[in-house]
Amino acid sequence: MSAPSPPNDGNKSRLTDKQKKQNHIVSEQKRRQAIREGFDQLADLVPGMQGQGRSEATVLQATVEYLRKLLGQKDKLRRIALARGMSEQEFESRYSGAERAAQAAYDDVGEGSSAGGR
Repeated sequence: MSAPSPPNDGNKSRLTDKQKKQNHIVSEQKRRQAIREGFDQLADLVPGMQGQGRSEATVLQATVEYLRKLLGQKDKLRRIALARGMSEQEFESRYSGAERAAQAAYDDVGEGSSAGGR
């Protein structure tokens, strides 16, 4: 009785160095495309960045500035709400609800305008 051979080892074809290199090139192209698409999506969300020729560094910097502005606005609203007697928990609950409603409205608009693909 002979020892069982590993399944399909004899039938597996090894990739050549040229095939490995080509696979690597294709994978790298896909990775770069995904990054470009991500930066395009960020640029579409940040006011003032839509439709501009831009570098990734510019998009990142504008995104950081925009997020800081939004966080500052939220903090200002929190201070006003607390000064008017609203509890922190109530503020967070209402703010979260408003965020969800805004996101749903944004999603609805996006779906309506993407009939031809986005």
